Amino acid sequence: MEYQSTITCPACGRADTETMPTDACQIRYTCKVCGLEMRPKRGDCCVFCSYGSVPCPPMQETRRASQ
Repeated sequence: MEYQSTITCPACGRADTETMPTDACQIRYTCKVCGLEMRPKRGDCCVFCSYGSVPCPPMQETRRASQ
């Protein structure tokens, strides 16, 4: 299980590595440079699943269980 993900702003390209919550999905993330408030894309549970390098821990667990 990975707990850090690099989230990349679709507007300005800023990339920041963040620690993901383990017990919930994060539905908002504000870019530290341009201020864009990111929200999950349709079909994704959180901003890490939409814009991160690693999906959130609940999705990692779901994928692991289905393998």
